[in-house]
Amino acid sequence: MKKPGKSTKQRKPPHPYLSGNFAPIQLLQPLTSCPFTGTIPNDLAGGEYVRNGGNPVANESLGRDAHWFDGDGMLTGVSFHRSDEKGNIQPQFVNQYILTDVFLSTVTSPAIKTPILPSIATLVNPLSSLAVITLRILRTLVLVLLSHLPGSRQAIKKISVANTAILYHDGRALATCESGPPMRVALPGLETVGWFNGERCEGESAPVAGPGFGGKGPLSFFREWTTAHPRVDPQTKELLLFHSTFAPPYVQYSIINPTPNLSRPARFFNAHVPGVQSAKMMHDFGVTRSHSIIMDLPLSLDPLNLAKNKAVVAYDPTSPSRFGVFPRYRPENIQWFETRACCIFHTANSWDTLITDPASGETQVESINMLACRLTSASLVFSAGALAAPVPTASIPDDEKEEEQCRLYYYNFQFAREGMHMIRHQWALSAIPFEFPSLRDSVSMSAARYVYGCSVSDSSFGAALGRAVKMDSLVKMDVAALIDRGQRTPPKPISGCVDTRDVAEVIASWDVNDPIRIFKMPDGWYAQESRFVPRHNGIDEDDGWLLSYVFDERQLQEDGECRPDAKSELWIIDAKSMASVVAKIQLPQRVPYGLHGNWFSEYDIQSQRPFERLRSLPTMAGKGHHASPILQAWMAMRGTIESFLA
Repeated sequence: MKKPGKSTKQRKPPHPYLSGNFAPIQLLQPLTSCPFTGTIPNDLAGGEYVRNGGNPVANESLGRDAHWFDGDGMLTGVSFHRSDEKGNIQPQFVNQYILTDVFLSTVTSPAIKTPILPSIATLVNPLSSLAVITLRILRTLVLVLLSHLPGSRQAIKKISVANTAILYHDGRALATCESGPPMRVALPGLETVGWFNGERCEGESAPVAGPGFGGKGPLSFFREWTTAHPRVDPQTKELLLFHSTFAPPYVQYSIINPTPNLSRPARFFNAHVPGVQSAKMMHDFGVTRSHSIIMDLPLSLDPLNLAKNKAVVAYDPTSPSRFGVFPRYRPENIQWFETRACCIFHTANSWDTLITDPASGETQVESINMLACRLTSASLVFSAGALAAPVPTASIPDDEKEEEQCRLYYYNFQFAREGMHMIRHQWALSAIPFEFPSLRDSVSMSAARYVYGCSVSDSSFGAALGRAVKMDSLVKMDVAALIDRGQRTPPKPISGCVDTRDVAEVIASWDVNDPIRIFKMPDGWYAQESRFVPRHNGIDEDDGWLLSYVFDERQLQEDGECRPDAKSELWIIDAKSMASVVAKIQLPQRVPYGLHGNWFSEYDIQSQRPFERLRSLPTMAGKGHHASPILQAWMAMRGTIESFLA
């Protein structure tokens, strides 16, 4: 028997999204006071910043397939508690798992050592055989079935892990993920209330009324799946969502209106969006004050791909990207615009261009504008699972080949009177990498001047195999100025950029009127998605603060793993200057690099709807000393099945 440490076999490198500050953390903290340096702006008093992200609770098999988008949802927040009558602010850290059906079933089944759901990496891997994918899916189906049988403490009725984003609508904070309906959580403690079906929420004082999202029938389970990025109209307070499924109609569309009238009903559920011919990986969409924009891109998410000898998730660079634009309450009037293949996971903002009809004097929508983070390939989908992107089997014309990049793009979809619709403008505002966009909420769906986002100074968001994407720069773009410059001197359609500088050149600029500002993290520090908080009584759109969790990777050990005592910070950055950190909050533990967050004002927190109960871990069942022989035999068989599938 070989002694430990004597083997000459090379150690397999750790999975980039299961190691370092991507590694999950299992320590949960209630609201805990934090020390800080600097001055916390009074604009934050009583509010809370919360960020969502995947954090697998079953994580013992580190050699398994894994993906950045996997994992049980964990919310991490900092509440800005009013500590006394003098207006002093005491920041408090809190993190909680979202108690989904999948999470509760996992933690109450000790035999389960790896996540119940198959990894996205397994589904996108072009080397995954039909047998491997089928076995992974069958394992999930068997575990879901077992959860409904005797011996289970939590039935899995919905498979969402609610790990992607969080938003606020009509008195509810809602955590989201594509594979199910939103899950309500309570602020500021981040306790789980229950699933929200568009009508009511589990755990609330009023009973759940009606079927809600998905309706009734055998396909209702799939049709209640909602986008991870619903949109809230800042004026009407309508919540707009779409539902993307594996069966036709592939895309449906819903609106929840807290202030209904004759033209805008209270509920508009699962309206069919025509024109999408197959199942797609559809993550986000665009919404203006009058129209919605569905993106039918050549990135499929279809189990039927297996029958075509393709991966469940597959990208076809030879097929067009299609944008469907339709009036908010009339998806049947959709109009399609086609362009070159691309991937878009996040839109930054969309708005109308209005004109006045000289004959009637009526105001009409002349065109629709959209800002989106456009990738030239699907490489991020693969690299986020430590996989090499497949080489396209079909040749791409030379004039359509593009460098690997992700940039903030401007699209203008023009409605033509004769039915010949066209994309009048489609080009990048800047050559720098740009993702995780956000803006001031009150100006969304209008022609906002500023958009904030994240960038990388030494690579692209389609990271090289074996490396994880780490964001070392926070960006502020004056998109109004850049769009104006591009319209006056249009760049080359699709591949052109208004501003061709790289990150280093932008940072080196001393121009006080530069339309791009970059806050570069200190060496070794990395940020996460930032959120804008407005200054009370501010004059300009950018009067406010950016909040971002940051981590100093000097806390990593030689093997790339975090020290047990590693900690993150929450930085508050002056959004107007993009030059100064006004406060740094030292957190009691690290915050793994995650996905999307949001700011909840004191008014939001105080205006939450009441609820009667919270979700909790199921109580331990009795030992069953007097169980019947049949039940004892079943429990023994069940234990064998669970151990085999663990």
